[in-house]
Amino acid sequence: MTDAIHTAAQTSKAWPFEEARKLIKRFPGGKRDASGELVPVLFETGYGPSGLPHIGTFQEVLRTTFVRRAYEVLTGGHPTRLVAFSDDMDGLRKVPDNVPNKEMLQGYLGHPLSRIPNPFEPREEHKSFAHHNNSMLRDFLDRFGFDYEFVSASDRYNAGAFDDALKNVLRNWQAIMDIMLPTLREERRKTYSPVLPVSPTTGEVLQVPVEVVDAEAGIVRFTDSNGDTIEHTVLGGWSKLQWKVDWAMRWVALGVDYEMCGKDLTDSVTQSGKIARVLGGQRPEGLIYELFLDEKGEKISKSKGNGLTIEQWLEYGSEESLGFYLFREPKSAKSLHVGIIPRAVDEYWQFREKLPAQPVEQQLGNPVWHLLRTNGYHGGEGDSLPVTYGLLLNLVGVLGASATREQVWSYLGNYVENADAAAHPALDGLVTRALAYNRDFIAPTLQRRKPESNEAQALASLDEELAGTSDDATAEELQNIVYEIGKDPHYGFEQLRDWFKCLYETLLGSSAGPRMGSFIALYGVDNTRKLIAEALD
Repeated sequence: MTDAIHTAAQTSKAWPFEEARKLIKRFPGGKRDASGELVPVLFETGYGPSGLPHIGTFQEVLRTTFVRRAYEVLTGGHPTRLVAFSDDMDGLRKVPDNVPNKEMLQGYLGHPLSRIPNPFEPREEHKSFAHHNNSMLRDFLDRFGFDYEFVSASDRYNAGAFDDALKNVLRNWQAIMDIMLPTLREERRKTYSPVLPVSPTTGEVLQVPVEVVDAEAGIVRFTDSNGDTIEHTVLGGWSKLQWKVDWAMRWVALGVDYEMCGKDLTDSVTQSGKIARVLGGQRPEGLIYELFLDEKGEKISKSKGNGLTIEQWLEYGSEESLGFYLFREPKSAKSLHVGIIPRAVDEYWQFREKLPAQPVEQQLGNPVWHLLRTNGYHGGEGDSLPVTYGLLLNLVGVLGASATREQVWSYLGNYVENADAAAHPALDGLVTRALAYNRDFIAPTLQRRKPESNEAQALASLDEELAGTSDDATAEELQNIVYEIGKDPHYGFEQLRDWFKCLYETLLGSSAGPRMGSFIALYGVDNTRKLIAEALD
């Protein structure tokens, strides 16, 4: 890190630096232990493995890492840690829509996620539902090279690592109830308990009233699922805490300094912060971000399975484009579906190309600067893509669902110098993804319409102009030809965009498209004339 970066970071308005300054205000001289030695600032992210990990899950780790790295820049390298915490002691409340063996899972409603058999084949690969989903999350985080420590709630509860914290909750039982009861409806107040005991009879996580018998021994009294009133320990994995209490306990027990969350948890942050103070700690710093929405504008839910999976994004877009999309405007609600992937890919490359020429102050506001300093992201700064992803999609759309990688590269030879996959690995990766995106989303919906009479005249003129064009005409020269025809009042286009819309709908079968000069140069003049002939036929 250069002095210029360190200096510019002190006043940068980029949101990771704004967030990191909260921690500097909290620890003016750095976080220190009782002896005055610097100790790591602890960042945490949470994951509920009741459903498959989706991008909303992953984004917390990525965005938190942005803040973590910004803090390290601002402080000149003070130590940090990141914990990815899985709430896998939660009881299964509902069978997710997007998992196999639903009938089997139905029989385990209410059981801790880590004690439910794995429904995914091969089922013996993981010992529980939670272990399978935890593994999926960890595999992806590892693929991106994140520097993190994975912590399982089940492991902590079962091993007794949270026993002292549980006793602390029992000792402060009434103070916690005084915080929570006013926030609950009358019916819920009757059964609310900060501690959820695990039934020794059925293994379910019970939502029943609990009476503290001996806080220091961890003994409580409750009515078991079979109707018997029993006294039982809550230590060693025989209970979990109610959500808001659990969150507060975790902050205090682990010493969490920073954790962000979605807007839907705003009230949880408030109540958990109050409980953390009762337990002798304090609420961590954090960002409350807006939620991701599906294509219908509905909140993404793990149980509904209406969010994009990480694998789906990577099938159609690059890793870097995913990171780029997640970086921007965390306090604004954003759509998250396959339709936004192409634009995210192209915008990532636009910002990446700008980076080297920007002054350092602007670099710190460029999402790519933050991505390139996050574990696992790679690529030479300032690399440019010779063909946009949008243009690739238009090309493969014209070639059809049966198009091959080799065909696409043969056309790229019209446009790209040294058109060899080995020389352009990033472009080659996008060729493969464009073929997949076209196969699954574009080809099934493409429908070229018949041109109107004035449009047919304009297309005929374009064909005539292209017939007289030399083989080495540039994309810009071809674009000028297209422009001149669209501007000719003889063809009756009120605005130039009406002419381009005609080209997209009659030649490409879509409502939007690329710069036509670039497309013609890529697809070839002769092939474009064939498209025009088909449209006019």
